[in-house]
Amino acid sequence: MAEICFELFNNQLVQQLVGEADSNLRLIEKMLNVEILSFGNQITVKGSASDVENAKTAIEILYNKVSRGVDVGEQEVKAAVRMSGDVRTEDDKQNLTDIVLKTKKRYIYPRSANQAKYIQEMMKNELVFGLGPAGTGKTYLAVALAVSMMLEGTIDKIILSRPAVEAGENLGFLPGDLKEKVDPYLRPLYDALYEMLPAEQVDKKLALGEIEIAPLAFMRGRTLANSFIILDEAQNTTPMQMKMFLTRLGENSRMVVNGDLSQVDLPSGVISGLRDALSTLKHVDNISSVTFSSEDVVRHGLVAKIVKAYEEKSKRTKEAAQYENII
Repeated sequence: MAEICFELFNNQLVQQLVGEADSNLRLIEKMLNVEILSFGNQITVKGSASDVENAKTAIEILYNKVSRGVDVGEQEVKAAVRMSGDVRTEDDKQNLTDIVLKTKKRYIYPRSANQAKYIQEMMKNELVFGLGPAGTGKTYLAVALAVSMMLEGTIDKIILSRPAVEAGENLGFLPGDLKEKVDPYLRPLYDALYEMLPAEQVDKKLALGEIEIAPLAFMRGRTLANSFIILDEAQNTTPMQMKMFLTRLGENSRMVVNGDLSQVDLPSGVISGLRDALSTLKHVDNISSVTFSSEDVVRHGLVAKIVKAYEEKSKRTKEAAQYENII
């Protein structure tokens, strides 16, 4: 058993941190199997050495957040605990707590070390691939950074795209005009925008063309300059579609390509353009990829368990196939 005692500077902020009836501390205790005592601005943590250190780090991350006016609740506590295991130095802690994306309706912070890395890579590189299951924040954080950069005046336009009706983009049988046909497939992108900007601003920017949401086929033949370009559900592109999309990148633009290679809906035998691009571009400079896992899922807690169960099933299936090949 280990024990560590430390002080936080501001009593008022400590009260915000611990939560009503110390609920935030109780959650940290449950997640890390430690005992936490607080008296004024003094915190004592007891448990195994590694869990005690992680609990201290999580509390310090939360203290930094409340110091900046962030309301700390269950989701922020869970995020701090997730990130605590990835903190090795004071610089790590600073990096995780300093990242903030400012939009009109809210400030957005990373909720896992991978999310923090993803944001940093998008800020640094002209092309970033975000890989992993649903609920890990790939598209949401990319849209948040795009909105933040537009509000700062760094870019003039946001372009959001995804393959419509899976990979085939066969829209003819759907009712309505073109917009009515494709809108249901682009709805997640609209939802993210409306969470970050007032509705009237989203509508105005859409009308002016400052924000464009379009199916992948609409990208052909264009050069996109001074733009932040996001391709969602990229696992459902063909190699030809992916090449077409990637070569739209113009001056002073950056591009984010997101997808989940375990959810490919292409016809049997057709190679995913996302998988092909990762292989083709792996040695090209100024391109980065960040891979998320079930540990990074920030939706309902059950979603993380569902994703993990499917990951384990896939692993068992692959191991069984390898065993059959051996015998």
